[in-house]
Amino acid sequence: MKAHDGMFIGGAWREARSGETIEVLNPADGSVLATVPAGGPEDVDAAVKAARAALPGWAATPPAERAALLGALRDVLEARAGEIADLVTAELGSPVTLSRKVHAAVPVLVCGSYAELAAGFAFEERVGNSRVLREPVGVVGAITPWNYPLHQIVAKAAPALAAGCTMVLKPAEDTPLVAQLFAEAVREAGIPAGVFNLVTGLGPVAGQALAEHEDVDLVSFTGSTAVGRKIGALAGGGVKRVALELGGKSANVILPGADLTKAVKIGVANVMSNSGQTCSAWTRMLVDAERYEEAVRLAAEAAAKYVPGDPREEGTRLGPVVNAKQRERVTGYIELGEKEGARIVAGGATPPEVPEGHEAGHYVSATVLADVTPAMTVAREEIFGPVLSVLKYEDAEEALRIANGTEYGLAGAVWSDDEEEAVAFARRMESGQVDVNGGRFNPLAPFGGYKRSGVGRELGSHGLEEYLQTKSLQF
Repeated sequence: MKAHDGMFIGGAWREARSGETIEVLNPADGSVLATVPAGGPEDVDAAVKAARAALPGWAATPPAERAALLGALRDVLEARAGEIADLVTAELGSPVTLSRKVHAAVPVLVCGSYAELAAGFAFEERVGNSRVLREPVGVVGAITPWNYPLHQIVAKAAPALAAGCTMVLKPAEDTPLVAQLFAEAVREAGIPAGVFNLVTGLGPVAGQALAEHEDVDLVSFTGSTAVGRKIGALAGGGVKRVALELGGKSANVILPGADLTKAVKIGVANVMSNSGQTCSAWTRMLVDAERYEEAVRLAAEAAAKYVPGDPREEGTRLGPVVNAKQRERVTGYIELGEKEGARIVAGGATPPEVPEGHEAGHYVSATVLADVTPAMTVAREEIFGPVLSVLKYEDAEEALRIANGTEYGLAGAVWSDDEEEAVAFARRMESGQVDVNGGRFNPLAPFGGYKRSGVGRELGSHGLEEYLQTKSLQF
């Protein structure tokens, strides 16, 4: 696709009022991919008005018809999967194999799941002498991040549209092109004009205007905890509902007796995938003291296989991080970790060797830090890069204290040769999602955080519930 020079508002591409633009850069080589409009408050206002105007008709559309249109949207996304993968590889730097398997495929899966849910969901039920109705919240303002640019859009848009809500999306400024492709797909699927609207722009300008707009009923935001606090405060001032999926510092707990080689290999792969730019990545590996050094060795060997390369090449496993600011953030954490006493056993802050022509790319080596203690900054703060910290524990109780010892509670993992032991440990972890012995992704299971990792849930029926409000009729 070619980048659009307008906003998608009311079913048509319209020029931005400001006339300003944003350059979209390729993080692998620094080249300019395209320019998109930098929308402002006037553009946001026009989009919200279009969504408000479309709301009565869309909310009154029978759920089966909304489900059919979501099914059509799923088919369009599947048909354009190759284009989506190439586009995400270009603007995010994700290796093309990951772009195909995750960035293009998962949104198709999630959109399809909501087509099925919308068709069978109980929007009405009898409770005693009452009829309980589940109605759309209204106009949704969605603000999405760059790390999983299409998945995060679909994880908000699909349930919102299934519920009967209309939407205005403000995507991350680093990855707006796939958002424009999604708008094309919405129109191609036949979803009515105004139901979905897109405003590209900067977070502090367009994002803030959307979050504080008086005619937005719910703000759904995915991003950092710091920005999430601001979004929550803005929404709270207008007594709006919020759904916040924020940061993480997830623990990967390997209990004594677990298959160490398997747990470490999968744990390293989890952290290095998407260049470590995953809020639910298991960035803290906890290993018992007796097997600690063996785990460190295995982690270093596994990380060494993640060699930075051209993300367009089939064999590349580690692409760049999204921009120069992110690279500086990640390498700064690595340097701070070493300063505080961590031992670098793989990678490091020194710029890695990169393919010819990629010298201006934002690459970071796959890094493993050993001798990390719970008090170190790298064990407490979200790094958002290909960096794994390996911590030691003496017994299961200490492992639990370390796992729960951060302000975050988004995700985690536990490994054991006894599944019941693993489940018992997982129940005590303060995390919204825990993988047991390498559990697989489930698009119907709720995803969201405890503590400062967020408010609300995404995916499945729990994700649909976020966009519904309840009315009871008494008889």
